[in-house]
Amino acid sequence: MIRVLIVDDHEVVRQGLRFVLDQEEGIEVVGECGDGAEALAAVRAVRPSVVLLDMVMPGMDGLDVLRRLGPDRPAVIVLTSFQEDERVVAAVRLGALSYLPKTTAVDRVVEAVRAAAHGGSVLAPGVAALLVRQVRGGERRTPLDFLTPREREVLTALARGRSNSEIARALSLGKETVKTHVSSVLAKLGVADRTQAAIFGLQHGLVPLEEALEPETPKE
Repeated sequence: MIRVLIVDDHEVVRQGLRFVLDQEEGIEVVGECGDGAEALAAVRAVRPSVVLLDMVMPGMDGLDVLRRLGPDRPAVIVLTSFQEDERVVAAVRLGALSYLPKTTAVDRVVEAVRAAAHGGSVLAPGVAALLVRQVRGGERRTPLDFLTPREREVLTALARGRSNSEIARALSLGKETVKTHVSSVLAKLGVADRTQAAIFGLQHGLVPLEEALEPETPKE
């Protein structure tokens, strides 16, 4: 039996997916969640084999959920209204097996669920083409190439050991904006936390190691 957890902040979407999947032999919907934090708790509680995951949710989004799932993670299918290049690549790098728009036909969603239960992938044609381009360019590109100029500034600040509040002041940004940038940086680098991101920045020469280790001058 394929045990499915549905994660989406829109109840009508959850109900629609449950209705479709409940009609399928060998598939059982074991839970529904409206946000990322609930999803992480539900994964531990109901042990689904497949998670249908919305990418854009209030609070903890889909990329955050992917990043925080443990080594015994279930198979994840991203089902979203958004198909931006950066989110697609980040989700796949973080372990999503399939990435489908919410306009996908229901039989295609069922196909993706059955494939994911056996480690297989079903990708929308546009997503597949994007990933092929990324693979072909992989030898010439590094994760740093996927960062926007602002994200590169944030990564540099992380490598210097700055807190979100300090980054916000230095870059004249709101704290929530900084938090969003940090989450995006972690996703694009494929790292679990800001410490790993800081190490990545140091390893790639964004900040000289001696500068990162130098104690700060006390503020007057």
